[in-house]
Amino acid sequence: MAAQTRARLADIAAQAQVSQATVSRVLNDRPGASASTRQAVLTALDVLGYERPGHLHRTGAGLVGLILPELDNPIFPAFAQIAESTLAQQGYTSMLCTQTPGTVSEDEYVDMMRERDVAGIVFMSGMHAAADGDPGRYHRLTTDGVPFVLVNGFLPGVAAPFVSCDEHGAAELAVAHLASLGHRRIGLVCGPRRYTPTRRKVAGYQAAMAGLYDGDLEELIEIAPFGVEGGHGAALRLLERGVTAMLCGSDLMALGAIRAVRANGLSVPGDVSVVGFDDSLLMAYTDPPLTTLRQPVRAMAQAAVRALLDEIGGYAAPHSEYMFRPELVVRGSTAALR
Repeated sequence: MAAQTRARLADIAAQAQVSQATVSRVLNDRPGASASTRQAVLTALDVLGYERPGHLHRTGAGLVGLILPELDNPIFPAFAQIAESTLAQQGYTSMLCTQTPGTVSEDEYVDMMRERDVAGIVFMSGMHAAADGDPGRYHRLTTDGVPFVLVNGFLPGVAAPFVSCDEHGAAELAVAHLASLGHRRIGLVCGPRRYTPTRRKVAGYQAAMAGLYDGDLEELIEIAPFGVEGGHGAALRLLERGVTAMLCGSDLMALGAIRAVRANGLSVPGDVSVVGFDDSLLMAYTDPPLTTLRQPVRAMAQAAVRALLDEIGGYAAPHSEYMFRPELVVRGSTAALR
């Protein structure tokens, strides 16, 4: 029996990546194990199929708020699904809130969450994404001891972990790909400049275009509302300026751009090449399949959750920006310049 107990402790310790002594402390409900370590041991029990001792049955670790933009862009529900699943594995229940223009604001959602005593909050593409945003709302959360993580946006001076996709590098990757195909008059379609991700895309685009185009780059940049309609309108204006390729700030904008090219009696990629951003669901099955920049959504969502759980457990994650490199996925919407 003693040998079986030792084997069991060794298995749990290996799965939880802690010592056998720590496993023993958790199983016997003794002090000396942090909340995150305790949760790791309990999760190991579940994974290995061991029954929890009666006094350790899962009670749920509490609520975590997820505040996202509207879910029209498939990238947002994909992030929410991964974050929710990762949280559930650690015993947390997600409270998903989506912001639709003209309805409940981010600040109102935060108030609702605080009334429910959430353990922490993940913000994705929220008010922190605006370069001119008010950091005061986040300073108040810090002062009140509410852990939070900010995804896809950056505000200097806010004491929290940030998780971002490298928008600057993404634009450089796209321009380099299009340039390798012979394109020089490459347009950029993106969202409002008040947002940090847009500013980074523009900066990356300008850096990559510096040696390719001698004219005024501003004439090749079109700012538009996010979504298919915004991409469509911006692409029509760029086509009037003779672009042969376009980089778009999202896959939905890219789909709008393809529609604009066809409305002008041209083809993609025969006459105009189009690159999207996100690699959201079904982009491999569009007509033509979309060349795009893949955000590493799974890695970003898991990193955001891990950072938040560290904050909740009292092991403060570095209050800096975790930058994730996108991947260029080449499909059928780009081709060599005729």
